[in-house]
Amino acid sequence: MRPLNSRRLRRFVVPALAACSLSAAAAAPASAASPCAAGTSARATTLCLVNAERAAHGVRPLKLDKRLSRAALRHSRDMVAKGYFAHDSRSGAGFSARIARTGWMHGRRSWNVGENIAWGSGALATPRAIVKAWMHSTGHRHNIMQPRFRVIGIGIGAGAPTGGGSGRTYTTDFGS
Repeated sequence: MRPLNSRRLRRFVVPALAACSLSAAAAAPASAASPCAAGTSARATTLCLVNAERAAHGVRPLKLDKRLSRAALRHSRDMVAKGYFAHDSRSGAGFSARIARTGWMHGRRSWNVGENIAWGSGALATPRAIVKAWMHSTGHRHNIMQPRFRVIGIGIGAGAPTGGGSGRTYTTDFGS
């Protein structure tokens, strides 16, 4: 497959997970034997769990990227603030446009990007429940396990994107 660039963009857009779809997948923790320590930040725990899944399948770990994290956090907060749950913002901007606005693509001859989103409340809002749900969804799992991706941005917004309830809204932006 050819590398993706600004002239030829193929998105790795996957179906979004809603809170109701998380309940079925959250029964067992992601990577039950993972070394991810309790008490760390939700972002650090999410990164640890994603990398534990990759390691279990022989895929190199992702490194946290500040610009991708900025794009991801802005999107999570925007979904909560404006009450929607989608890869495209209310203005119609897709995740590749949001990532480009951070300058992440500047100077790169080629790039690949992907995105996962999810939200949950209560026990379904934990990094472990979110990563577990993603791993039980073909498209989300594909993004997590994609060897081409080398970096990740993780943004977690406080609150639910619909209904104005409590919870957390997650966005992970992947790049290579």
